[in-house]
Amino acid sequence: MRQDSSLDDLPRTADRLFDDLLLPAETIDVRNEVREFARVVLAPRATELNDAIESSAAFPRDLVTQLAEAGIYQIPYPADVGGRGLQFPMLAAATVAEELAYYTPGVASALFDGQALLVGGTLQNAPARIRGEYLPRLIRGEIVGSFATSEPAASTDLSAAAMQTTATPVPGGYRLSGQKRWITNSCAADIMTVLCVVDGVQAMLLVDMHADGVAVAEPDLKMGNRLQLTSDVTFTDVFVPNDHVIAEPGRGLAAALRSLTLGRIGVGAMGVGMGQCAFDHAVAHLRRRSAFGSKLGAFQHWQFRFAEHAIALESARSLYQKAARKSDITGSPEPEGAMAKVTGSRVAVDVARDAIQVHGGYGFVRRLTADGVTNHLESIWRDAKVGEIYEGANEVQLWSIARVALGRDITG
Repeated sequence: MRQDSSLDDLPRTADRLFDDLLLPAETIDVRNEVREFARVVLAPRATELNDAIESSAAFPRDLVTQLAEAGIYQIPYPADVGGRGLQFPMLAAATVAEELAYYTPGVASALFDGQALLVGGTLQNAPARIRGEYLPRLIRGEIVGSFATSEPAASTDLSAAAMQTTATPVPGGYRLSGQKRWITNSCAADIMTVLCVVDGVQAMLLVDMHADGVAVAEPDLKMGNRLQLTSDVTFTDVFVPNDHVIAEPGRGLAAALRSLTLGRIGVGAMGVGMGQCAFDHAVAHLRRRSAFGSKLGAFQHWQFRFAEHAIALESARSLYQKAARKSDITGSPEPEGAMAKVTGSRVAVDVARDAIQVHGGYGFVRRLTADGVTNHLESIWRDAKVGEIYEGANEVQLWSIARVALGRDITG
């Protein structure tokens, strides 16, 4: 790696602070494998990928190929569709999300959480013909998928009353019309799983993105997480055949929420990856930098602050691991899934903020011109925030936890 990045020679403090004592051997093997992939493939390109300006041309299809060739898309799936057939596939997949997010949150969120957990998870539970045709192709990296639920007036509220994308039954299938918003990978997608309304209830359809009547806008220009390219998608009388129905009318929302639950565990794991990277930056600086005749790390304020962050990171990591393992065993990771999303996304923001503070002016620059060093903390700070917002805002997750704790008769 060229010596022009704050990632160079960064100590992995998790190796001495935390351990994987309770993880299955297969998950530890996946962590080691993906960490090496990220170090070799992603770390040298971290600045390029994290600072990319959103455009259709910026979609890193080459990384889709590399992830597939490395077998990383195989990890969440059973052997009959070309997956690894792991005993705890979601636990391994969440571990992948953490390791990829350490260097490049956009790769983790768009190319793994979006591609493998949201789209792949939906295909995994689709009818046999759809599952057998499309999921192996996604695992091999032959197609890019996109998951579409949100609309201009419906995002957190995905009720049929709020949604305006509709599908009208016609001979042989449906005619789909409407507009979706914030749709990850849509500018490069070959297929899209679309939540829509049919006669007042919701269905999930698989749409060929090359079909007549599909229009994708240029990607949004966002504050952060720029590699996760999101766009508006407009459907105008798009024909969807009956054999592309993933979930029949009345079952669409359940199908969407099942995949979103997996995605939220992934968001929690990605938050841990970002938070851990920011923590490692701070530790390196606290050990290296001196002020008033002492190392910064000798000041008790920072000792206590980062000890608290170490506890928060361990708690968030344990929660996403528990949620993922519960999903593997029971099929239902709640309320731990919501807890993992809240704690993981929160720890990323909290640790990044303090890591920048401890660096002083050095934490505030994107690139120090005199030395030519790129500061990775800047991208972590702007990439972390969206974790508290997307795939179900944290306030909604807290409400769902409160409903379990207090009962729906109290919370509504």
